[in-house]
Amino acid sequence: MTLHAGHEQPFLAAVRASRALHRPWVSPPATPEQFAAYVERMQTQGNCGLLVVRQGETGVLELAGVVNITNMVMGPFCSAYLGYYAFSGFERQGLMRKGLTQAVRLAFRTLKLHRLEANIQPGNTASLALVRSCGFTQEGYSPKYLKIGGCWRDHERWAIVADR
Repeated sequence: MTLHAGHEQPFLAAVRASRALHRPWVSPPATPEQFAAYVERMQTQGNCGLLVVRQGETGVLELAGVVNITNMVMGPFCSAYLGYYAFSGFERQGLMRKGLTQAVRLAFRTLKLHRLEANIQPGNTASLALVRSCGFTQEGYSPKYLKIGGCWRDHERWAIVADR
C-alpha cells in the first residue's frame, strides 16, 4: 500500500509502540512534523514509500511495517536504495518478507529498476536474514556508513538485480 498523509495517526502510534524494536537500527518519523516531511519526501520523484499491511480480525487494515525505495537513478544505472522496518507485534511473522518481495517486484516490473541496494548494520541479524531470504547477496562492507541515533554506524551492503 502506498504511503500517504492519511496514515499519520496509525503510523505514529505504531512508531511509538515500536521504539524498543527500532533502536538502534532505525529512527522513523515520530512527530506529526517529521511524518509530514517524510510523506512529502516519499512523494517526490525518485522515492516511493510503501506500507506493509495485514487485515486484522475485525477487517481493519493494520500497519505491519514500512518499505522505502529511495534515491532512484534511471538512465544506464536504474538503481535505488531500499529501507524497511517492521512495527512491534508484527515482527517474525513473515509479513515483512511478503512486503519486501512485493516491493522488489514493484521496483523491477513497474518502476523499471535494474538494481536495489540495502545497507544493514552487521548486528541486525533479523534484517540480514530477511534480505538473504528475499534473494539479496552481500556485496561489501561500509564502515561508518550512515548516521543513526546520533552515531555513525557500519553497514553491510546487500543488493539484488532484476532477472532480465
